[in-house]
Amino acid sequence: MPEVDVGPLAERGIRVTMGSREAFEEFVAARRPQLLRAAWLITGDRELAEDLLQEALIKLARAWPRVHTDPAAYVRTILYRDAVSWWRRRRTHTVGQTDLRVVDAAEQVVLRVTFTGALARLTVRQRAVLVLRYLEDLSVAETAQVLGVSTGTVKSQTSVALERLRRVAPELRGLTEEADS
Repeated sequence: MPEVDVGPLAERGIRVTMGSREAFEEFVAARRPQLLRAAWLITGDRELAEDLLQEALIKLARAWPRVHTDPAAYVRTILYRDAVSWWRRRRTHTVGQTDLRVVDAAEQVVLRVTFTGALARLTVRQRAVLVLRYLEDLSVAETAQVLGVSTGTVKSQTSVALERLRRVAPELRGLTEEADS
């Protein structure tokens, strides 16, 4: 099958086979919003989330012919590992103001703002565990696989992250206690 340039990917020297180009583009079009939301919740910074997701999608494009399982899981793994790597390189990282252009019912807005602010006060790994477990709805084993850690680490990080959320945002106590059960 002939290789073709895939728009912005061509600028990076990435070539995708004609047969897989459409499948890749369909995947990106369908899953990008969900993956961007997860990246944003992990990083607390919209621009960084967009950068991390773009890099993850570029890595996926390079590996696309070899990815025979769930490509979203492949991207999530890259995304969370790159977020942790980014954080390690910049230990002085502070999360800035979050992008709160989310349109939602009035009673949900306050909860979202509180939750987003509380997430921003967690470490990247703690955010990753909570996002994977409770927003992406992955099991402990799936979360461990994505993050490349043991299931025990996922359980302990989840416990520590939920406890920290309770301390920094007591108004979320009902949600965090619900997550523990």
